[in-house]
Amino acid sequence: MSEMTDTEVQFEAFEAATPAVSSDAADLGRVMDVPVELAVEIGRTTMTIGETLSLAPGSIVSLNRLAGEPVDLLVNGKVIAQGEVVVIDEEFGLRITDIVSTAQRLTDAATPAE
Repeated sequence: MSEMTDTEVQFEAFEAATPAVSSDAADLGRVMDVPVELAVEIGRTTMTIGETLSLAPGSIVSLNRLAGEPVDLLVNGKVIAQGEVVVIDEEFGLRITDIVSTAQRLTDAATPAE
């Protein structure tokens, strides 16, 4: 076994290698290329396993939204905006009509995704 000796440890002051940037735009620049998953949710429902297994072509699944009601735009499972579904050249899209407030997004970020 090696013998332990009392040695005084000295710590150097920690200084950042690069100066801190106060600009929000510069801070966001670090994550601009990070991929995120966007999804448009038109509604949800709960079904039993039996009901799910009985689905067939032509079955209708009722959702928790009314026709014409805004749909949610989610980023990584969190709602960030609402909008209306549009069709352009036979492709679906989303026209954003409302952005979730920063305060609400921060509150939602603290809760786990469903």
